[in-house]
Amino acid sequence: MNGILKRVIVLLTALALVAVPCMTCFAQELEQDDDVIAGKMAGDALIVRPLGICATVIGGAIFIVSLPFSALGGNTKPAYDYLLADPFKFTFNRPLGDF
Repeated sequence: MNGILKRVIVLLTALALVAVPCMTCFAQELEQDDDVIAGKMAGDALIVRPLGICATVIGGAIFIVSLPFSALGGNTKPAYDYLLADPFKFTFNRPLGDF
């Protein structure tokens, strides 16, 4: 009976020693995912949003310049959507870090 008990204890100890590093690796992967998400949010706030504001302003200027031509052609709504509304929605209506 002592031999079986020793074998069970050795087996459980070996399994515990193998399982602990695997759980540590899993915890590190979760931390890296948080870092990636934080990096995406920081990049979005510092780079992408200001570029989106520039795109909205430039698109608005192009829309105003092209307004007489798009009114003559009957496509004012698509010009507004593509040049002004889409950059505005991309800049101001989406969650931070969500591209």
